Amino acid sequence: MTQHQRLLIIDFGSQVTQLIARRLRELNVYCEIHPYQNVTEAFLNEFDPQAIIFSGGPDSVTRPGSPRPPTAAFEAGVPILGICYGQQVMMQELGGLVESGHGTAEFGRAFVTPTEERLPLLDGWFANPDHREQVWMSHGDHVSKIAPGFQVFGTSPGAPFAITADPDRRFYAVQFHPEVHHTPNGAKLYENFVRAAGFTGDWTMSSYREEAIRKIREQVGDKKVICGLSGGVDSSVAAVLIHEAIGDNLTCVFVDHGLLRQNEAEEVVTMFRDHYNIPLIHADESELFLTALEGVTDPEIKRKTIGKLFIDVFQKYANEIDGAEFLAQGTLYPDVIESVSFSGGPSVTIKSHHNVGGLPEKMGLKLVEPLRELFKDEVRALGRELGLPEKFIRRHPFPGPGLAIRSPGEVTREKLDILRKADAVYIDQIRKHGLYDEIWQAFVAILPVKTVGVMGDGRTYDYACALRAVTSVDGMTADYYPFSHDFLGETATRIINEVKGINRVTYDITSKPPGTIEWE
Repeated sequence: MTQHQRLLIIDFGSQVTQLIARRLRELNVYCEIHPYQNVTEAFLNEFDPQAIIFSGGPDSVTRPGSPRPPTAAFEAGVPILGICYGQQVMMQELGGLVESGHGTAEFGRAFVTPTEERLPLLDGWFANPDHREQVWMSHGDHVSKIAPGFQVFGTSPGAPFAITADPDRRFYAVQFHPEVHHTPNGAKLYENFVRAAGFTGDWTMSSYREEAIRKIREQVGDKKVICGLSGGVDSSVAAVLIHEAIGDNLTCVFVDHGLLRQNEAEEVVTMFRDHYNIPLIHADESELFLTALEGVTDPEIKRKTIGKLFIDVFQKYANEIDGAEFLAQGTLYPDVIESVSFSGGPSVTIKSHHNVGGLPEKMGLKLVEPLRELFKDEVRALGRELGLPEKFIRRHPFPGPGLAIRSPGEVTREKLDILRKADAVYIDQIRKHGLYDEIWQAFVAILPVKTVGVMGDGRTYDYACALRAVTSVDGMTADYYPFSHDFLGETATRIINEVKGINRVTYDITSKPPGTIEWE
């Protein structure tokens, strides 16, 4: 088995730690995120990182009992980069000083200027005419005294030690967040850091594909695997990868809950049965799901009803597969990270998620999760490596509960029929105007109100709908897409003319936060 060069990210609770990993993966560097409390000396010895990054975090190093890295991290002899809280904890642990308050907090955009001393970490920085770089600051505490051996290489109005380093030990520390897009040149800083650490960029989808296939074969042997296929990119890539490893010992179960988009079930079945020749059970249980949703208006009850039925239906069909010992899931690395609570405390539930996470315990099957080391964009890259159609790989995300959460209020067959047709027109418009790949997710929501309209010489009393389109990197935050008025007018006209049952079209311009991307 190939042993990749590995970088360890020690997480101190920052909301954007995942972005650090994404930036590094884009540089073909394999990295993992682990909460600080899990990183012991024994862990470090086993993980054997070639470099370490300390993330930001919400705590104050001046507080007794605040998070700390193990002393062994500083003694490992590898380059370390500290970010925001990571910088402060480096200074505090290595003999510097951090203070709170005194009017030096910085939140938001700031500009860093260089000192006379040069540093390879900053190659490509400060090349603009005014010799400064825009960065994103988010700190209340500040370093008031740098640790012995460190020098200052960049300052900002609120952070006199914005960039510090001990070049001899290859310890680097910055007060800002280079991983966020508000630090435009941040990717260059990460590139310089991994180059200084000796990374060669050996993390590629080609090598991952070969290794994943070997791992699947070693884990499964000649046993049978069942896969819950949603028709989305993640479960589809997982299915094709596993099929390449074990052939017909894989059976996919596609649960059709009657809440899919227009022609979606047919497209999924055709692709897997005809194109890939993967054994597939098409479980058309739409009547069961739609009957269970009659009269249900609460969005949480909708999600839980669909989730419970999904498990029941999946189990019913899975029981028909003799000798199945493994369950395949499209678990991704963000799911793995989020399953390990940084603080151990509860988080607020915004909405329940529909997935097959409850299946293994209930069914007594062992898990196969070949995508658990990948981010969403890496899954798409693996899909291309496996030869999935580009149109399929670039599909917008689609939620497990499907159109049920795009139909606020009661879900009815009439509303679903109207919604499918309106959504098909909207997506066709987006594709026709060449905008599909600029948008992270787009859909129509049918509203639980009817409005008066006029068509020809007659009065109408039909549903209103809302168009939604957002740009995002990972769905954690999102902005509405700025369509032109001409596009919106043309799309509204098409929907009203072509979809019987809608006489009013609106456009949702809410960002996330405060809204969510989906309506329920």
